[in-house]
Amino acid sequence: MRIVHAVGWYFPEALGGTEVYVAALARRLRCAGHEVLIAAPDARLETPRTYEHDGVPVYRYPVPDCPTRAEAQGLIAARGAERLHAWLTARRPDVVHFHSFGTGLGLFEVRAAKAARARIVVTTHSSRLGFICQRGTLMRWGESLCDGVSEPAKCAACDLQHRGLPRPLARAIGAIPPGLARLARSAPGRWATALSMSDLIARNRAAQQELLALVDRFVVLTRWALDAVAANGAPAAKLACNPLGLGQTAIARKPGPRERPTAPPVRVGYLGRFESLKGVADLARATASLPGDVAISVEFRGPTSRAEPRCLEQTRAYVERDRRMRMAPAVAWTEVCDVLAGYDVLCCPSRCLEGGPTVAIEAHAVGTPVIGARVGGLAELIADGVNGRLVEPGDWRALARVLAEIARDPARSIDRWRAALPRARTMDDVAADYLTIYAA
Repeated sequence: MRIVHAVGWYFPEALGGTEVYVAALARRLRCAGHEVLIAAPDARLETPRTYEHDGVPVYRYPVPDCPTRAEAQGLIAARGAERLHAWLTARRPDVVHFHSFGTGLGLFEVRAAKAARARIVVTTHSSRLGFICQRGTLMRWGESLCDGVSEPAKCAACDLQHRGLPRPLARAIGAIPPGLARLARSAPGRWATALSMSDLIARNRAAQQELLALVDRFVVLTRWALDAVAANGAPAAKLACNPLGLGQTAIARKPGPRERPTAPPVRVGYLGRFESLKGVADLARATASLPGDVAISVEFRGPTSRAEPRCLEQTRAYVERDRRMRMAPAVAWTEVCDVLAGYDVLCCPSRCLEGGPTVAIEAHAVGTPVIGARVGGLAELIADGVNGRLVEPGDWRALARVLAEIARDPARSIDRWRAALPRARTMDDVAADYLTIYAA
């Protein structure tokens, strides 16, 4: 088969989890004897460029650095995306597999793939679940897990609060009927965007319905997401769940608790971006709140160049006040497992519904248990109190209690969890499942 993977960003300038996932999947599909190509927009380009990454041809096409509102909202095709349409027509792939949507990669491009007579698979890696969650977190008001059902008034109010409006005002504007809100769609300015928000949600719902009509399979990463997409009207025959897998091979597992029991101070690690949705500041705040006699050390590692300034500033402020915390440079992908093996516990305090994160699966593979938020893939990977702990997203006080617990009695917490870690799912498993989906 000739398989095209379409993704919103790609190597070498993008190093996120989706890019790593696509590269690992492409590598395995090539080993299985299939022709694999990558297509991704690039706002820095004026003309298309091609190159190879990890032996796979990559096609990059230009899109606007500053898209118009109509382009950003998918009302019109983004300038430059017609290059991808023509490229798909010329290549005539058997399968086009979409992994993300954004400027220059949306419904217009799905239609172009359909016109090229390709089978279409969409895997939703983000909390948007296609076009369901405009806020992009599936957290109602940013505080608790949403029911996942898209409704204009409800979702418009939630996104407007995320954009800075007080909740009562967000509710009032979100309640404007979509037909009336549509009148503000073409007006300039931020208030026009706010006033037309319920219309945008209604159009998102229509886009999700069209997307499900066009695709052959719509793939999610968690069982919760599968239920949420179905609750929005997706036909069960087109849905599939293919959980994340471990990309590395031949990972060495560190000695178990009998050979090397956990000793104080307990070493806790955070590996990820400095973004509010990752909950990194919650971990720093929880640690800073612990009494001084709690024997714990917490290390934060992630790329600061792409950090949210406010989140990075908050985290640094807590770290600088407590010697038990430190910030270290980002970890190269090839060194992640070695770093994880050096921690007693990995902490993933997410504030959004993630399919993973992959780093939690990597931690289990090397023998390091995880403390995570009770949401998304973490809630399905961690058995609370059996092989790790779960806390409600954003509840830094609950997280502080767990940190105090593991620091004061690692034998009855961490070492018990280490003995019960599950087998890590691999990208070989993921690729095998995709080949079945492509063939079907």
